Amino acid sequence: MKKLQIETLIRYIQGLVAGEKGSELLKRFQIHDASFTALEVMMALDKVILKDVDMEKLKIASNKLFNILYETLSVTEKPKYPEGSILAHLVQDNQGIKEQLADTRKYIKQINREITPGALAILQEHFDRIQLFTEHYAVMQNIVFPEIERGIKEHRCLQLMWAFHDDISMNIQKTLEELQAEYFDLAQFNVASSKVYFAINTILFREENVLFPIMFELLDESSFPKMLHQLREFKLAFSDTSAIQPNSNMAGTLSAASGPYHIQLSTGILDIQQLELIFKNLPVDITFVDENDEVKYFSSPEHRVFPRTTGIIGRKVQNCHPHESVHVVNQIVEAFKKGEKSEASFWIKMGAKYVLIKYFALRDNAQAYRGVLEVSQEISEIQKIRGERRLLDW
Repeated sequence: MKKLQIETLIRYIQGLVAGEKGSELLKRFQIHDASFTALEVMMALDKVILKDVDMEKLKIASNKLFNILYETLSVTEKPKYPEGSILAHLVQDNQGIKEQLADTRKYIKQINREITPGALAILQEHFDRIQLFTEHYAVMQNIVFPEIERGIKEHRCLQLMWAFHDDISMNIQKTLEELQAEYFDLAQFNVASSKVYFAINTILFREENVLFPIMFELLDESSFPKMLHQLREFKLAFSDTSAIQPNSNMAGTLSAASGPYHIQLSTGILDIQQLELIFKNLPVDITFVDENDEVKYFSSPEHRVFPRTTGIIGRKVQNCHPHESVHVVNQIVEAFKKGEKSEASFWIKMGAKYVLIKYFALRDNAQAYRGVLEVSQEISEIQKIRGERRLLDW
């Protein structure tokens, strides 16, 4: 790895972000004459993001960068990941979406020749399957990203990848809405669906040619069984995670506090198992972030609104949100710490779900700030409640 190589890439990316002409930048920095490694690219992006660059402009600049480096990064020999490892599962999932996109493209061409109700229905089925692939991004954000943050110092390119994840989810939803509209607009459908194809292929290339090889080379060996253990909680669209065997060592670590121990609370005494059952059966998701902005606990109800894994424990809360919303998180936490606010509420649509998200400042008896409690609840059924029910009626 050459320091000069990284500096060259940084200046090239900064020029693209600033809107300078790409051909002139290529000539000035002699990009075509050099051979860059995946790690050099990752480190250069990290340095650029550290300068608080506009993420939308960086997304465009990074697309140009990877287009220029496509051949260089493609010909680099990729590691062979152990069968059954998390990287093998993720690569298999990627292969599945590649095949799904290729199959779907035939029907997109067909509908551009002739629009029929049957063709629209088939396309909706295909994009429903494509939407299932977004679970892949939940795995990346909740399992893979935390390990990279812990093991690789120059990890801020993950913010860029998360921004593309959000673009993909948004454009898949837009595509489905176009297919479900009363009056089908072919031009709008083509715009939305082409964005889906472009962004998914963008992330596929960066995962398989940059991120996965770097993880395999640099992360500690103990990271991989830990990530695989967490993967059991997710259902990938094109790779069977149900076959993953529980890791008894991990399970022992996570349950080490269980046993005949009791906790004296101000309003009662509970043992560890009782306390766990209470949190697990509350009809809400709870996440606790301490006064140092580190995630310390989350509940695990049967049907979570947002995915969580033990990989986030000890992670900075700012790293648990996409780049576009980190400033909001910081504003809330800062207002809580200063005592200016004690609560913040949001409500969002997630497909058929309507989700209420509330943040509460936690303060001790001396009113010292001790952290934030995030409480999320799916409220679509609650909104339907009318009148009264005074008798038990199951």
